[in-house]
Amino acid sequence: MMKSTMLTVSLAALWLAGCSDRTQENAAKTAESAETDAGVAAAKASEAVGDAAAAVETAANKAAAAADRAGDRIEQGADNARQRIHEETAPTKN
Repeated sequence: MMKSTMLTVSLAALWLAGCSDRTQENAAKTAESAETDAGVAAAKASEAVGDAAAAVETAANKAAAAADRAGDRIEQGADNARQRIHEETAPTKN
């Protein structure tokens, strides 16, 4: 009886040890998978930040160009107004 109990306990210990190895293996695979997923997510986030920065730069360049065009139009309008005022108020030559 004692031998069968010891045999049963030994088999149970071996079985548990085998489970522990499988558990550790699965845990290692899970950790590797999580690390890979985190790396992919970080790469995607970095790419998204780069894309956003490029979009902001493009928008800023377009806004600067629009401001330049508006400034040119304002300056041309002011020149036209000065010319018209000069023409309307200048003494006529006889």
